[in-house]
Amino acid sequence: MILLTGATGVVGRALLRRLIAAGEDPVRCLVRDPRRLGPDRVRVQIALGDLSLPGSFRNAMRGVKTVIHLGASTRDQERASIEELNGVATMRLVRAAERAGVERFFFFTPMRASLHSRSRFFRAKALAEEAVVASSLETTVFALSLAYTPGDRFLTLLERMSLLPVVPVSGSGRALFQPIWADDVADCVMAALARRGEPSRRFELAGPETLSYDDIVRTALRSFGRRRPLVHVPTPVVSRGLRLAERVAGEAAFATWDEAELMEIPTTTARGTADAEALGVVPLRMSAVLGAG
Repeated sequence: MILLTGATGVVGRALLRRLIAAGEDPVRCLVRDPRRLGPDRVRVQIALGDLSLPGSFRNAMRGVKTVIHLGASTRDQERASIEELNGVATMRLVRAAERAGVERFFFFTPMRASLHSRSRFFRAKALAEEAVVASSLETTVFALSLAYTPGDRFLTLLERMSLLPVVPVSGSGRALFQPIWADDVADCVMAALARRGEPSRRFELAGPETLSYDDIVRTALRSFGRRRPLVHVPTPVVSRGLRLAERVAGEAAFATWDEAELMEIPTTTARGTADAEALGVVPLRMSAVLGAG
């Protein structure tokens, strides 16, 4: 039995399709709302709960041998903070897995996550990774650059902004990323799953090109068939505006400062695509995936 958290996320959806198609192990998804799984909800077991409800972990772990922990939150929620949803929840999930006799634990974190990062999300993820690696489980850690897929929340927001005469960009737009398609990440995970009995590993998964945030926005604009100038908005202005929007709209805010700040933190690796290729996956360029020419 495989327990998958974050099944409705960018990578989670791509991975769930592959797990179901493989049919080697039954899949259980820890979800708050099964309807968000779409048609796949009838093909998996459902464990109701989420990362803010540690009491739901025990039932979710019953009979599980492998946990794939993709669940994360880049913004505070009414029921829990970024630190609780990413750091504390992962520590509790690891302890629940150890008590339940789970054998393998797969964990996902952004590249360069550090306890000293400016980002709350990165700090929480770094703390979570320490707990995973220190556990008694066979662990596999995937450190990702920017993971994306056509139609995801990030690209949908960019498409909406492209309807404006100019596209606003937070900060300088010079932070560097190596964007990797969610389907390529999912293929890497499937390859790692097939490698049973190996020592704990850490893979850095990146796409084949290094792009600045400005480059990513321009690539997305080409895929939408639109040409727009980019206007860089000073970071203090973005911070004040998004914090105000979050106070007014709460969880319904279109973006938060914690999320916007992530696009100013580079996530690159000198290893490039080496780790993905070691798993038999050759990642595609972002322009090829989006049809941007």
